[in-house]
Amino acid sequence: EVQLQASGGGLVQPGGSLRLSCAASGFTFSDYAMNWIRQAPGKGVEWVSRINFDGTRTNYADSVKGRFTISRDNAKNTLYLQMDSLKPEDTAVYYCDGPMRGQGTLVTVSS
Repeated sequence: EVQLQASGGGLVQPGGSLRLSCAASGFTFSDYAMNWIRQAPGKGVEWVSRINFDGTRTNYADSVKGRFTISRDNAKNTLYLQMDSLKPEDTAVYYCDGPMRGQGTLVTVSS
């Protein structure tokens, strides 16, 4: 069974940092490019970032470029998203997405 479980969300003040993780199982993680996507309350899904199968290429939405860093550890079957300089508009449920979309983790940026 393919599973993707995101974790690491929480409440953080503007300007703060969080690191999200996504544990993958049930498929060959190192064969897949992976994405982070998010959905803010009452809004549609927004693509955030992509990393290729071996971690050598990354892409970012303009809204997060320079603040977020995507990475992966294929030995641990885990995807990461380092989020710095967080803004209130980053508040959303964050999902990892590969062969399927996993369960999300809520990030709330508020003072």
